[in-house]
Amino acid sequence: MLAHPERVRALIIQNANAYQEGLGIKWSTIAKYWADPKAHPEVVETFMSPAATELRHTAGTSHPERYNPDTWTDESAHLSRPGQAAIQAKLLYDYRTNVALYSQWQAWLREHKPPTLVVWGKNDPSFIAAGGTAFGRDLPNAEIHLLDAGHFVLDEQNDEVADFILRFMESLQFFAKTAHGP
Repeated sequence: MLAHPERVRALIIQNANAYQEGLGIKWSTIAKYWADPKAHPEVVETFMSPAATELRHTAGTSHPERYNPDTWTDESAHLSRPGQAAIQAKLLYDYRTNVALYSQWQAWLREHKPPTLVVWGKNDPSFIAAGGTAFGRDLPNAEIHLLDAGHFVLDEQNDEVADFILRFMESLQFFAKTAHGP
């Protein structure tokens, strides 16, 4: 979006953080890892643990019955494969570059003001609700919805999110009618 703003017609954001205030408490520990990865190997170990893997999907959920346990058991099996620790460590370390770009992303939002739909799990412990509402500061016309869900809103509130997206897209006339139908 920074490189090609002309390609952006609208944004649909689901628990994708762009604000410091959207970082939950766990990010203070991850920031220590960013400062000195060798001194904090426990951060990656914790991230890759089966318990943390399950919590990524279920923490903050109001509907645990809507989650398929295969989601985290498959992810955990993948994370246990040879080489994954190094890959995940690099990815986790690289996320610091996203945080460093937050101010640029916010400036871009203020300048371009694309139509934006934000659908956020208000119980997400990783990217907390303040990160969702913060978009309203730079995009006063953004449509922002905080749902009773954790990080993976689509696993809990699929129908509600789909309705929000369809109405948003219709309001922007993304579904232009043609001679062949919608």
